Amino acid sequence: MTDGSVTDGSVPDGTVPDGTSDEGADVAGRLSTVLGLLIRLLRRQAPAEVGPGSLAALVRSGPMRQGDLAAREGVAPPTLTRMVAALEESGYVVRRSDDQDRRAVLVSVTEDGARVVRAARAARAVVLRDRLERLAPGQAQALLAALPALEALADDDAPQA
Repeated sequence: MTDGSVTDGSVPDGTVPDGTSDEGADVAGRLSTVLGLLIRLLRRQAPAEVGPGSLAALVRSGPMRQGDLAAREGVAPPTLTRMVAALEESGYVVRRSDDQDRRAVLVSVTEDGARVVRAARAARAVVLRDRLERLAPGQAQALLAALPALEALADDDAPQA
């Protein structure tokens, strides 16, 4: 429209009612979509022996209380208890009492569990490396330049601006 009014819910300066810009919402939507597609691609082309999510969290963080692991993985404690029981039965994790609080249970990854995580990461890296080699040089350089920002996005402990 020529009079400066808009019909998509944004105001003339490009912000939408929640204070974000149309461009920022578009970038977030595109990033969410492409990350989901990449994750599905990796799961299809480099399937893991077990879902390495909780195992990978334990490899990164070390032993963790079950409740903390449930919160970190975004699952209900009873669901995590079932997951940990299956992983323990497979020999990928061990549970023991927390020396600081005997009521709490610490979960630790075993060497077999760490091996599963390393194997899944290696297989997924091969798939990504093959796809990266197909990119135009400028696209590969753009991804390399974006890695610090992507790592910051993924860091749960990073300070919020």
